[in-house]
Amino acid sequence: MTTTHVEVRPGAYADSVTLLRVSRTAQQLDGVVAAQVAMATPLNVDVLTGMGFSVPAGTGANDLVVALHLTGDDALPAAVAGVDRALAEATRPAPDGGAGAVAPPRTTATALDRAPGSVVLVSVPGPHATVEAMDALDAGSDVMIFSDNVPVEQEVALKQAAAQRSLLVMGPDCGTAVLDGLGLGFANVVEPGPVGLVAASGTGCQQVMALLDHAGVGVRAALGVGGRDLSAPVDGLATREALRRLDADPAVVLIVLVSKPPAAEVAERIDRLVATLTTPVEYALLGPGRPDLTAATEAALVRLGRPVPDWPVHGTARPASGGHRLRGLFVGGTLATESAQIAGEDAARAGHTFVDFGDDEWTRGRAHPMIDPTVRLEHLAAVLADPETAVVLLDLVLGHGAEPDPASVLAPAIAGSRVPVVVSVVGTGADPQDLAAQIDALVAAGAEVHLSHAGATRRALALLPADTTTGAAR
Repeated sequence: MTTTHVEVRPGAYADSVTLLRVSRTAQQLDGVVAAQVAMATPLNVDVLTGMGFSVPAGTGANDLVVALHLTGDDALPAAVAGVDRALAEATRPAPDGGAGAVAPPRTTATALDRAPGSVVLVSVPGPHATVEAMDALDAGSDVMIFSDNVPVEQEVALKQAAAQRSLLVMGPDCGTAVLDGLGLGFANVVEPGPVGLVAASGTGCQQVMALLDHAGVGVRAALGVGGRDLSAPVDGLATREALRRLDADPAVVLIVLVSKPPAAEVAERIDRLVATLTTPVEYALLGPGRPDLTAATEAALVRLGRPVPDWPVHGTARPASGGHRLRGLFVGGTLATESAQIAGEDAARAGHTFVDFGDDEWTRGRAHPMIDPTVRLEHLAAVLADPETAVVLLDLVLGHGAEPDPASVLAPAIAGSRVPVVVSVVGTGADPQDLAAQIDALVAAGAEVHLSHAGATRRALALLPADTTTGAAR
């Protein structure tokens, strides 16, 4: 008989990524049917309630909740002990923290006292990111904001403050950067080279980096300026600073500007700035009538005088055997936008859908789906079981910051399905997840794998029954 255990630990704290790992460990313990270890934020309480747990009244965001569904009461002592071990291991101090070790700084300002001028990476819940970022700007440092859910008016205030100081704010909503060969946030491992990237798009930046890497072209720097930077409210404030910096770098031969569809008036102002630069700029800006990211990367290769390779395809998707809809489930917002653009404006009327699980509405109070795949996996199971589904299109993004082995959780969900599945893998051979192993696992599960996301999207559309495709898509 299944039993339930809910334990509140007032004042205990661990960050969301740590608790995600502890929850996964707990789920694998003997006698545990389901487990969730989380801070009792309102969103997490909703999640716990949805899992069938009853959180005591008065439990708050500063309390840690250990919630377990068990095969029986006999399993409880060992399960709780297992959770305690996982928590202790996850929060254990670094082994070099001896008696003579210097205590870590408690604030951004005190950290910068020790390393003045350093780039600051802010990774705290979105509502608290602005204070830390402003501290860094006041200390004269560039900032990368990895946090999601930062209000746009706060982003504007930060970037205006940075512009007054000739500083750069990278992010939010674009957790990718490469500086002097060092990746910040989600970043692929690439060789140094002649290309400088300015990206108002995280996964768009990673797609271009991965394709350039496959073509043998390295990257000098990738400055992720935030997914909203080319919107009307933000007005390209960080993009302009990033373009000027890369133009001043003699090692940068070509700048590639990557973004979701920009606001028209902002794009015009960026055009005027680009016309004043010495370094040529190749646009990879999604939008009606604009090339997709693969085509833009190919144009960059041509500018560099480098050959355009054939983009690899591995495996062959099974034919569609029913259903009428394409279901796109993505961890990359720009990749979702690119798929929708390629599918054309009739795609929505045809019932095709493209969901970005990295959007703020899905990441509020939980880790990004490139770290925690739970929500996408739940939706994947639902669409694979839906008789209206004809084809499923997925992305899988590798690199530092992402899951250590994402194919190991995606492949079992795909295996055995009647529905053809096409996956774009965004990654390089030097990424820590082992690109070849990730591809092999997906192909073994029955998926067709592309390195080009645009190529994957066109293949998924081509697999649809003829009476359900859109004219723009074929």
